Amino acid sequence: MESSQRDELASFLKVLPPVDFCCVYGSTLHPNNQDKSKMVDYILGVSDPLRWHSENLKMNSDHYASWMVHLGGARLITGVADKVGVGVHFNPFVSWNDRKLKYGVVRMNDLVQDILDWNRFYLSGRLQKPVHLLVDNLDIKDVNSVNKRAAVSAALLLLPSKFTEEDLYAKICSLSYMGDLRMLFAEDTNKVNKIVKGQFDLFQSMYKPFLEDCQTKNLLRFSSAETNLVQDSSLSASRSLVSCLPASVRTQMGKLLGEKKILSETGKVSGEVCIGSREAAAKCMEKVMKRRVMVSSARQAVSGFLAAGAINATVYLSQKMRKAWNSRS
Repeated sequence: MESSQRDELASFLKVLPPVDFCCVYGSTLHPNNQDKSKMVDYILGVSDPLRWHSENLKMNSDHYASWMVHLGGARLITGVADKVGVGVHFNPFVSWNDRKLKYGVVRMNDLVQDILDWNRFYLSGRLQKPVHLLVDNLDIKDVNSVNKRAAVSAALLLLPSKFTEEDLYAKICSLSYMGDLRMLFAEDTNKVNKIVKGQFDLFQSMYKPFLEDCQTKNLLRFSSAETNLVQDSSLSASRSLVSCLPASVRTQMGKLLGEKKILSETGKVSGEVCIGSREAAAKCMEKVMKRRVMVSSARQAVSGFLAAGAINATVYLSQKMRKAWNSRS
């Protein structure tokens, strides 16, 4: 992203209360994108959403659905995000500087928890794809390395022994869409391929250190063949991949496949998922992730509808459905 484009996108933050984290994502990251009609997507991390929304309502009340402003203000906005949704409040269709914007506001603690543990697998899934950081006061970029390493492990577990680099990034990208209810009727069926093809170089730069680490551990090697990646599909390699998944995922897998207790050298007792076969481990992980994504996507869809207001929500959904219909025709 050119510095002029970065400065333009960052200048929007001047009309908002201060944030601890901000990233932009989507088609605005594409090097050749000059289409200002495309909506720019922001994620904003703040320490206290209730206080932040209170301040933002004084500055930008028109960003919010009018019914939320009049009926409950910041307390209602935060309550809907936390109790109905997955902790993120979105303001879509914000007009600024001849652009249409959408920004989501999340509590920093919730963002970190999702990145590290995939407890909701909502924003963590977003951060497994290319984003451009505008503000990062708490080094979320470093924290996100745990998330990306886990994404590589999950993708490898689901892939065959031979595959292409593009296959790997597509599988990583698809993790956050497994079980997503929107994919049934309101998302472009070619979305994953479009994301990967449009940002292949960005995926490469994001995941190069983790692929090199897998090579060092003999889990993965590059070949000169057309399917240029070959992975170790043994049971021991599968156990290694599962061990890199977030604790909450391993716990759910342990409930389904069984778990044995391991005593470390320091005397700490930890659980290890019992893996009888690679296929069983992959199916189990996929089941756990589909369930998690399905619940989060459903909750966020309801929260988003309430936050956007009936008119904006209908417009947004109709646009999504039109794209989904075109992708199927």
